[in-house]
Amino acid sequence: MSQPVLTVDDLSVRIAGLHILQGVSFTVAPTGVTVLLGRNGVGKTTTLRAVVGLTPRNGEVDGTVRMGEQSLLDRPTHRLVRGGLGYVPEDRCVFAGLTVAENLRLAERRGSTPAYDRVFALFPELDRRSRQRAGSLSGGQQQMLAIGRVLLNDNRLLLVDEPTKGLAPKVVTEVAEVLERVAESVPVLLVEQNLAVVRRLARDAVVLAAGKVAWAGDAQELLSETALTRSLLGVGSAEAHDATPAAARKDGH
Repeated sequence: MSQPVLTVDDLSVRIAGLHILQGVSFTVAPTGVTVLLGRNGVGKTTTLRAVVGLTPRNGEVDGTVRMGEQSLLDRPTHRLVRGGLGYVPEDRCVFAGLTVAENLRLAERRGSTPAYDRVFALFPELDRRSRQRAGSLSGGQQQMLAIGRVLLNDNRLLLVDEPTKGLAPKVVTEVAEVLERVAESVPVLLVEQNLAVVRRLARDAVVLAAGKVAWAGDAQELLSETALTRSLLGVGSAEAHDATPAAARKDGH
């Protein structure tokens, strides 16, 4: 059996006196998409931020996180990124006052050749809008830019947080298609609430509840069990077939 690309063992995070993660343990396979699920506020984003070294300064992190054999918790974020850990944050975090081209240029890693051909093949819209300020892009276009920045470089693992949140149906499909193609060559740890996207992309699933791992296993098995899905996530598996939750319809793009 192949060794996991990421191993999280007994991860605990306290922020401002709140014990958000309480001994979380799971692994990410070296291929495909592993999805991190759970109701709002259970610690999914906190988990990703802890892995990439972005826990707030008033936070405390304990446990072990390894990418391959390399320990991550004692290394600064910029070194993790240089080592092949890509991160797409929940709120896109593009530089609004800079152009698309300038946002991409800032993501280039020293000593490596940026893969602009790859990014523009996946997101031709970014090439067409290279001189446009990122702050004037639609929500969907900003999400493309956020993902494109990470794909500009080669990665050993991608952490992707809520990439379809608030997007129009057409853009949800486009983003899912890109992640599906990306996952053919690099493993992805994905946080995603749209269960139709999860059904399409995920092979493995980890479900958090009350700061702990409540379930881990085959993602398709989880989604096929209506009672289990409703118990853990508050929705039935039948809802996983609707790729466009109500929140996505509000943003247009």
